[in-house]
Amino acid sequence: MFDIRKYTSPNIKNDILSGLVVAVALVPEAIAFSFIAGVSPIVGLYTAFILGVITALIGGKPGMISGATGSVAVVIVGLVIEANLKLTAQGYSGDELYFHMLHYVLLATIIAGLIQVAVGVLKFGKFIRLVPQPALYGFVNGLAIVIAMAQFKFFDGQGLSMYVIVAITMFIMYFLPKYTKAVPSGLVAIVLLTLVVYFTHLDTLTVGALADLSEFKGKLPHLIIPDTLFSLDAIIMVLPYAVIMALVGLIESLLTLAVLDEMSGTRGSGNQECIALGTGNIACGFFGGMAGCAMIGQSIINYTSGGLGRLSSFTAAVGLLILVISLTDVLNAIPVGVLVGIMFMVSIGTFEWSSFSHLKHMPRADVFVMVVVTIITVVEDLAVAVIAGVIISALVFAWKHARIWAKTHTEADGTKVYELEGPLFFASATTFSDNFDIQNDPPKVVIDFKNARVLDFSGVEAIDSLVKKYEDAGKNLLLRHLSDDCKKIMKKAGPHCSYEEDDPTYKVAINY
Repeated sequence: MFDIRKYTSPNIKNDILSGLVVAVALVPEAIAFSFIAGVSPIVGLYTAFILGVITALIGGKPGMISGATGSVAVVIVGLVIEANLKLTAQGYSGDELYFHMLHYVLLATIIAGLIQVAVGVLKFGKFIRLVPQPALYGFVNGLAIVIAMAQFKFFDGQGLSMYVIVAITMFIMYFLPKYTKAVPSGLVAIVLLTLVVYFTHLDTLTVGALADLSEFKGKLPHLIIPDTLFSLDAIIMVLPYAVIMALVGLIESLLTLAVLDEMSGTRGSGNQECIALGTGNIACGFFGGMAGCAMIGQSIINYTSGGLGRLSSFTAAVGLLILVISLTDVLNAIPVGVLVGIMFMVSIGTFEWSSFSHLKHMPRADVFVMVVVTIITVVEDLAVAVIAGVIISALVFAWKHARIWAKTHTEADGTKVYELEGPLFFASATTFSDNFDIQNDPPKVVIDFKNARVLDFSGVEAIDSLVKKYEDAGKNLLLRHLSDDCKKIMKKAGPHCSYEEDDPTYKVAINY
């Protein structure tokens, strides 16, 4: 939680100034993602404020920025289309159609939030650790490319002035921090170039040209109870979209948290972030916003501008609302080129350039995972990319370790001892019996598992099958150094196990 007592003067100044930069940078993103989702710009702006405030106060990572995002907005598109078709068939049209359609979006947002809270309460946020480093590199690189590509649409129909403003912004953001970090370079670029454009009447795209925010002046978020809230038919319709929205939001937020952990050198709480994100989305659903999640671009703007505390993300959210409801004239005058330049610098800073230097040292499988995740993030979807990366990494791991081998020696009494090494699980179980020469082995055989581990039920079954083969051959078999867990679930091998003082105590993964 936010605790003003922990803040020193430099912290307060840096957080507030950084938050103001982010507040301005949030505006075009919120508007653009609202258009993508098929809802009014005010819906995205309310999302940025409500979700931003709640995650700022109780989120798992101080300084992380949350709001309306493209990855979640793309999911909402499908829901909006289906809701419009259903409502049109019922005779709705115009403003009435939009009103009822929005209530389906609000219901899906509430359900997605409830799912996210449940994930946090059940402490499932820890499973983000299963995402391997190459997949994380791929996520970051892919998202950096997506951030840059998302800016290209603003150049359509624009003249030289747009390119000049973008170039000057990037120049300021690159060189100013080398001389002073007293004021965020992004804020300097915004103020300076807005004044230049305003007083010279330069013909360039402004925020007001994207969507005239004057109509929203003075409009605060207010409580809305969706008329679909207790409709079983509506819940069934939105549930698949809500589940996808929840999962996409969780994956993007937890991966963003992991990236910021690496930047800051401190560790955030994934489970706390899940609860905060879910709580924020539930609030959005009741106050006219759509589902959202962490925004890696704005989060990196905040961190690189000096906003490391909760006050920075709180300032960004509240600053956005103040701009929208009372300073729309100022907001409308800001040239979009400045914001595009800032986002280009964010893209450059987000890209994990060091991953190129790692390529020659990384195993080919890891390089493949990184490239695949990057490409899927760009052309498809973040959630699909990360899941694909985890699956590929798991398959590569299984393949690498799909081998268990044995060293043999014969004791003085003629007993042959097989000393196993490696993991015994589903991938290595099929070749497990290849290590043994049952026909030519002596009457007494010992299999020692001291340097091996039985990881799952497939391994247990492989041992049972081997024991039966030795029994059928009429030979005396002894199994050493198996865990108690293994012994309890074995059908045939149990009576053949010896009990050593140094038997291991690990557990076997089995679905009871």
